[in-house]
Amino acid sequence: MLVVLGLLVLLSLGRPVVFQQARSGRLGQPFVLYKFRTMRDDRDEAGRLLPDEQRVTAVGAFLRRTRLDELPGLLNIARGEMAFVGPRPLLPETIDQLGDKGRKRGAVRPGMTGWAQVNGNTLLSLDEKVTLDLWYIDHAGFWLDLTILQRTLLVMIGGERRTKALREEMSR
Repeated sequence: MLVVLGLLVLLSLGRPVVFQQARSGRLGQPFVLYKFRTMRDDRDEAGRLLPDEQRVTAVGAFLRRTRLDELPGLLNIARGEMAFVGPRPLLPETIDQLGDKGRKRGAVRPGMTGWAQVNGNTLLSLDEKVTLDLWYIDHAGFWLDLTILQRTLLVMIGGERRTKALREEMSR
């Protein structure tokens, strides 16, 4: 499957096929995150990148919607930099801006999928995602991880939606 998806990315976007970006891992340790590339590098006259929605290709939109763009992250899992389930890895500067919440978030290994991803993901603000990530850290366990993996499959098939878990946690 990785080869087929890689060929689709190559045909629709060219090289590089894999997007690489520095992210913060457990305890703030930096690592390089791998994902299939989903956007062109299109820029305006001043050399600034165009907004994401103008740069995402049809193949890229499909990969993002189905979460298949995350598959190269299996290398990050194999290297011990990520887990299957945990808060999504953020940019180091975002972790710094979050202060104590960012440090608490970094107490666990980041994951390919997480509680925030199955409760709204791109429909959520950063503050909402962090609230859900911190809830996950306080309640992590085998059954919750299994629930998240099952719900990830549902998101891959049915798309994202804001869930009541967020409303309940935000009302506390």
